[in-house]
Amino acid sequence: MEVHQLEIQNLFDLNGKVAIITGGATHLGFAMASALGELGANIVIASRRRDLCVKRSNELKSKGINSLGIGCDVTDPIQVDQLVNQTVSEYGRLDIMVCNAGGAVKPATFVPNGDIEEFVSTMELNVNGTYLSANSAAKIMVNQSSGSIITIGSIHGSLTNDKRFYDGTGFHRGGASYQTAKAGIINFTRYLAMELGEFGVNANCISPGMIPKPDADLKMLDKCMNSTALRRRGLPSDLKGVVALLASEAGSWITGQNFIVDGGFTIW
Repeated sequence: MEVHQLEIQNLFDLNGKVAIITGGATHLGFAMASALGELGANIVIASRRRDLCVKRSNELKSKGINSLGIGCDVTDPIQVDQLVNQTVSEYGRLDIMVCNAGGAVKPATFVPNGDIEEFVSTMELNVNGTYLSANSAAKIMVNQSSGSIITIGSIHGSLTNDKRFYDGTGFHRGGASYQTAKAGIINFTRYLAMELGEFGVNANCISPGMIPKPDADLKMLDKCMNSTALRRRGLPSDLKGVVALLASEAGSWITGQNFIVDGGFTIW
């Protein structure tokens, strides 16, 4: 059936689909994994901490979601291929790859006192990890003539972060490496869309604004709330809608785009 002939509720139906979420055991990753599972997808949660992946997988299972937890270091090409191969062996296919593993390596360093080891480590985790995950998933999706690759950027991949915003908050600010990495991911996603489109594979990026963890400094929470057009801080659940769109038939004619989800933080 043509996608445009499907009723709206069916456009978001992911029953029978298979999704991998790297970095899926915590915070934003687990919110996105939960969203796709709630829509019917089989969920594979992957991160370096296998024990936490299994724990989160069991949480989803308790809600009736078919799930699997697999330990994987996304900077290791062998482990990434094993992750994808184990998923396909278990479920027979791979429809959605959410390349979420990443973040700022601490402590961040800043020009002119930058540290090349920190820079390289952050690039490896974010850029190399995204590349390896997308590349391995694409091998399966091209053969299927279908699939969705979703990368995770950041508002700081499109504009630099103002260090004055963080003064006195105790909140970790990503350095030169983090901002460079996230900018690279955004453009890599456009490349993926161009390269894979003829095979029926979509590629899009989600760039969240600042979504603090619950234990974040109260000053930072207030700043995040008051600096958005919507006057509230972001929550992990705010990514559920956009990942559902991009993973489903509802977003089947969307590719190569960067979706900024920041409550209006970047509009001024």
